[in-house]
Amino acid sequence: MSKQRIMAFLTALIVAVGLAVLVPLASTASAAQCTTAWNSSTVYTGGLSASYNGHNWSAKWWTQNETPGTAAVWADQGACGSTGGGTGGTGGTGSCDYPAWVAGRAYVTGDIVKYTDGKAYQAEHDNPGYDPVISTWYWEPYTCGGSSTTPPPSQGGFPVTEAQFNQMFPSRNSFYSYSGLTAALSAYPGFANTGSDTVKRQEAAAFLANVNHETGGLVYIVEQNTANYPHYCDASQSYGCPAGQSAYYGRGPIQLSWNFNYKAAGDALGIDLLHNPSLVQTDSAVAWKTGLWYWNTQSGPGTMTPHNAMVNGAGFGETIRSINGSIECNGGNPAQVQSRIDAYQRFVQILGVPAGNNLGC
Repeated sequence: MSKQRIMAFLTALIVAVGLAVLVPLASTASAAQCTTAWNSSTVYTGGLSASYNGHNWSAKWWTQNETPGTAAVWADQGACGSTGGGTGGTGGTGSCDYPAWVAGRAYVTGDIVKYTDGKAYQAEHDNPGYDPVISTWYWEPYTCGGSSTTPPPSQGGFPVTEAQFNQMFPSRNSFYSYSGLTAALSAYPGFANTGSDTVKRQEAAAFLANVNHETGGLVYIVEQNTANYPHYCDASQSYGCPAGQSAYYGRGPIQLSWNFNYKAAGDALGIDLLHNPSLVQTDSAVAWKTGLWYWNTQSGPGTMTPHNAMVNGAGFGETIRSINGSIECNGGNPAQVQSRIDAYQRFVQILGVPAGNNLGC
């Protein structure tokens, strides 16, 4: 074979191979299956996937509310078809055709099930088959069927609007202002800002329900039984009671009392409450901060802080135990426990979320 014919043959072969590579084989290629549809209320950590607008996406790091395709946190994994675990990238507005929830069956984060109430729920954390409507730490209502079962986002960073706050406390003392509460939030940024939107609202409702009970509906700023005032000084403390024997009575939304609590709260907040306890009844933001200090850092007679009780799924009843222990719990005063529960149930209804489990103590 001549050199010219060999060169012509090789050229034709290269062209043929190139065409074979460039022309897609439509008869055998298919799009990847879509994973679970993206949900704006779900927290995604690095490596978790979601489908949106016909593509699968992978989270590079922690994300919530950043829409795939519009934020750098999401990596495009390519087009996906309409079959598989998700809804084909409709952002959670597809049908509710998900498998029925089965009690005791293990579920992993991201699983979506249809519960007996006809609504869909997505696993927020791995769990051994907890009931979706009572274990809100493990399950979150999931948007499907063109309507949302997830509460709408609240205004600002606090999951209770001023209108809702006023609805909860129609007869409140003007001292307990909404602006004072929101100004105090910076002291404990994890408060009502941890976990799913449902958990955030539940914690806010739990805190406000206990506050409601302690203050008669945000009416009383100071303890009403003045006969107790001289009893709140523990003189055995090295710092004593510099503001006076009767200065450390209950004040504020959680009724902060005792000289050692005023000192501990003041030290944590950077305010000298040991020498100036009256600030808790004259400065609304300081008063709210003392309530948040106790809620977020103190276990009291319980085994955990009220904050941890709500975000870790222990339930509202454990917040009561952390505040008043056996004085109310374990049959100590069932009527007082029920009063707190009643307020909590009213408040979660206003916020549009379920009450969760373990309401009593």
